[in-house]
Amino acid sequence: MSVTVAVLTYRRPDDLLAVVPQLLEQVAAVPDTVELLVVDNDPAGGARETLAPFGDGVRYEHEATPGIAAARNRALDASSDADVLIFIDDDERPSPGWLASMLDAYRAGRPAAVVGPVVSEMAVPLEPWVTAGRFFDRRRLPTGTHVDVAATNNLLLDLTTVQRLGLRFDAQFGLSGGSDTLFTRQLASSGAALVWCDEAIVTDVVPAERTTREWVLHRARRSGNSASRCSIVLAPSAPARAVVRARCLAAGAIRTAGGTARSVVGRLLRSDEHDAKGRRTAARGRGMISGALGAVVFDYARP
Repeated sequence: MSVTVAVLTYRRPDDLLAVVPQLLEQVAAVPDTVELLVVDNDPAGGARETLAPFGDGVRYEHEATPGIAAARNRALDASSDADVLIFIDDDERPSPGWLASMLDAYRAGRPAAVVGPVVSEMAVPLEPWVTAGRFFDRRRLPTGTHVDVAATNNLLLDLTTVQRLGLRFDAQFGLSGGSDTLFTRQLASSGAALVWCDEAIVTDVVPAERTTREWVLHRARRSGNSASRCSIVLAPSAPARAVVRARCLAAGAIRTAGGTARSVVGRLLRSDEHDAKGRRTAARGRGMISGALGAVVFDYARP
């Protein structure tokens, strides 16, 4: 097969220097024709110099338009002649055999997408409150399980299916995050198969600034905001969008109320678990409400 492995980056030279050699090693270990692509979303193009030591082993593409959706679309365009495109983040590290596992899962049934697990590795120890809230727990499923949504942090796409459906990453989610959620939900809603491969593990290296209470609660709120906004975009008509908006408002209100109550109980009982999980639920609920009302929570805002 013809394969493109795409790494999206924005001003993370140390991460690139860590992940690119690992990916090149895996590229050399599979029999397919694999190109390693780096899409640089820095308007100044700073990653070009970082990648210079790798020479022709890495293809460099510069996407100056701010936003992760634009970078994802550049990866789609740059790999249009390939059979499959695999996304991995610049701050992730592939496990041994990751690439081979992704490709084997694809060969097994030729699904529209293969989704792999992400495990988190902390740069600093988590405070007990964050650990109790299980903010960094991620799903693990048996290999072959069908899913209906995925992120691009460990995702293989069948480009024939993507091109046939005319799918693109929506620019209105470019600075907020969620364009991958919308994209994969659109893919699943078309009837295409998204299949889990639990052997294809990548490790997400989480810096200290993303382990604070403020950050994890912001991320929960942003997740709820994106979920509502994606659901509204997916609705097929104005009346349907109104119904979806009302449902998101109701669901967000229930989460906010229930989460707040659990947090209060947790503080009364001095339980980090109930307080943290309650605040996480309430933050997601507030995000759902704001998304239903048309507000946007940003994850990738630029100066």
